[in-house]
Amino acid sequence: MPSAGLRALVPPITSDPLPNGLLGGCVDVVTTTDMHELNGTDMISMSCAESNPWQDCPAPDPDNILVPWVNPAEKLFDRPEACSFEPVTAYAGVECSTFGVSFPEAQSRALDQLRMGEQFTLEAFFMQRGLAKMALGSDLTPAGGAVHIVSAIGLLEDWLARNFGGTGLLHVPVGAASLLSTNYLVPFASDETCPTTLAGNGVVLGAGYAASVGPYTAPQTPGAAAPAGEAWLYVTPPMRVRRDVPSLALSAEWQGVNTVTNDRRAVAESTFVAEVSCCMAAAVRVSLDPCFCGPVAA
Repeated sequence: MPSAGLRALVPPITSDPLPNGLLGGCVDVVTTTDMHELNGTDMISMSCAESNPWQDCPAPDPDNILVPWVNPAEKLFDRPEACSFEPVTAYAGVECSTFGVSFPEAQSRALDQLRMGEQFTLEAFFMQRGLAKMALGSDLTPAGGAVHIVSAIGLLEDWLARNFGGTGLLHVPVGAASLLSTNYLVPFASDETCPTTLAGNGVVLGAGYAASVGPYTAPQTPGAAAPAGEAWLYVTPPMRVRRDVPSLALSAEWQGVNTVTNDRRAVAESTFVAEVSCCMAAAVRVSLDPCFCGPVAA
């Protein structure tokens, strides 16, 4: 051990955002410079209505085994559904002493803090203002209460297959990732960019989907948070996220200096609009207990 000298100032330890969150490989993320898109978007959905059976020449069953086919009185025609999506801006503010921390360094720290935290902010906002709202009327939780995660995935995927007809996304709190793994629900290879189930649905593992983030995490009005030891899982059709390039709100050094305390500030921001095909979702409440043996899907 050195007998004398100053302590060494070393670079910070860096990391990367969670790879399978809402900005991960399961969602198409589009960077746009059109500010109109970042004010919120409207969309006329496609592929949101079911097809219907019809026979041009219904024939009787010669063996009288089946009930003869009878066409409805007329064919059905569905109107495309209009959807609207809200924007949210994630920001990261850094405050440091002007002694020893330059303005460019403070800006760099703000951008890195935003890079690490913006996904969480988007997920928490989307959970409360998107998922919980779209799933009103589509709570699949049985009367007996929370279900095992195996039953939960089955309920959600069955709902999506019947109501959408294509593959979509499961939205799962990151704390339940180990349950997906131990129950062999989502095999995941290191070279995959999006974990998927056997049914082909992508799995978004979001830290912002946790019940502790806010009170509006359930498909109810008002949406109560899941009880301790439980969580809400959601399913949606495919998604797209529009975003801008992260930017610095204070462009000049003098703008962020507090001359009273001799501190400087830097602020980084990014804006997002999360869009869902058909603006539809369903939810189910699950137990996070790995030994849970409660209600199962009917």
